Amino acid sequence: MAEAAELQVVVAYATAQDEFVRPLRVAPGTTVGQAIEQSGVLASFPDINLVTQPVGIYGKKKTLDTVLRERDRIEIYRPLVADPKDSRRKRAAKKQGSQAPAA
Repeated sequence: MAEAAELQVVVAYATAQDEFVRPLRVAPGTTVGQAIEQSGVLASFPDINLVTQPVGIYGKKKTLDTVLRERDRIEIYRPLVADPKDSRRKRAAKKQGSQAPAA
């Protein structure tokens, strides 16, 4: 019986200053966590904490033990800098203030 071919996946992480996008070939059955370790991203960005930072595949949150499929893009997410709801309220208030009726 022939052994299954390797899967091609990508590991991605970005900061305000840098981005890390590394294509990888992994064995079938490889998990998200294993691929992240194999990619070298943890050595390049030692501030990544996989215990507290969520990960996902194509924008959908996944666990580190999720088994990969061909062409998956693994993403490591950073904490939000601002609460999106607060940001939206501030923009709305600013827009409303700038549209005051002219006398």
